[in-house]
Amino acid sequence: MKRKIIIDCDPGIDDSLAIMMALSSKDVEVVGITIVCGNAPVTMGFENAKKVLKHMNRLDIPIYMGAAKPLKKEYVNALDTHGSDGLGESFLEPVEGFYQPLTAVEFLSQTLNKESCSVIALGPLTNLADLLAADEKAFNNIEMLVSMGGSYKAHGNCSPVAEYNYWEDPEAAAIVYQHMAKLGRLIHMVGLDVTRKIVLTPSLLSYMERLDPEKGEFIRKITKFYFDFHWQWEHIIGCVINDPLAMAYFLNPKLCHGFNSYVQIETESLSRGQSIVDAYDFYRKKANAHVLNEVDVRGFFELFFELLLHMEKDKLTELEKLIAQEVDHEG
Repeated sequence: MKRKIIIDCDPGIDDSLAIMMALSSKDVEVVGITIVCGNAPVTMGFENAKKVLKHMNRLDIPIYMGAAKPLKKEYVNALDTHGSDGLGESFLEPVEGFYQPLTAVEFLSQTLNKESCSVIALGPLTNLADLLAADEKAFNNIEMLVSMGGSYKAHGNCSPVAEYNYWEDPEAAAIVYQHMAKLGRLIHMVGLDVTRKIVLTPSLLSYMERLDPEKGEFIRKITKFYFDFHWQWEHIIGCVINDPLAMAYFLNPKLCHGFNSYVQIETESLSRGQSIVDAYDFYRKKANAHVLNEVDVRGFFELFFELLLHMEKDKLTELEKLIAQEVDHEG
């Protein structure tokens, strides 16, 4: 039986790849996509999501626009990372229409009150904080909450200590984590400690183009800007694809390992957005997060290729060898 999910995201290059993975999986049903301001403004994220759905021939999936700004702080986009169109300056053809009468929070409320559903949060947690304020019962009905955000021992990507999603709206992240502590439940925190190990290299992208020219060309179009950004700022030959790991973890939790801990999100001054992981139990508080700190990189890319390219089993063995060579070389 397929597991139902809602993807809450801010597309965004890597968000788009994660959406493509979910739509390619036989194990999940995407019942809706909710958009939050983050990598791109909310209206741009909505347009980008439509472009991805069109490429995947899945415009039947509804998209709902959510928060246009963080709860308290001024909105700061990440278009310097994702390009002026939010999708790697691919400037894909616009998709007209498909506007929904419901807001993201209204859709989340209605859906979570009537059926079992997990949420894969790939952007700032503003929509979820808004849902909590509007309909706590619906929030409490979330079956599993996976959040790409935060970091344990890794340095930040928008400040020395903070990952972008939690830095962008630290108040929202703090509210969600505090509420999960109150519920005695765990957020599955897919942070920079593990996502930084998932690097889409030029060689891996070339493999994709050879095996599926159409899909490979699309991915090259949306990631070229990302490749250039990572070389300019981090001297990485390739690009870190954070959000696909969050999706892969939901699909196959065995790809990652972690530990349960109490996590607090800072909201003030230089440490704004920092995820403080109480790994040594100083606070003596019940865990509210499962913090990932190890990842099977080779296993991730095998799943990534298998899903996006719909690999047949007789071809998968050869592909696994190619991926193993690349990952082992990069390591």
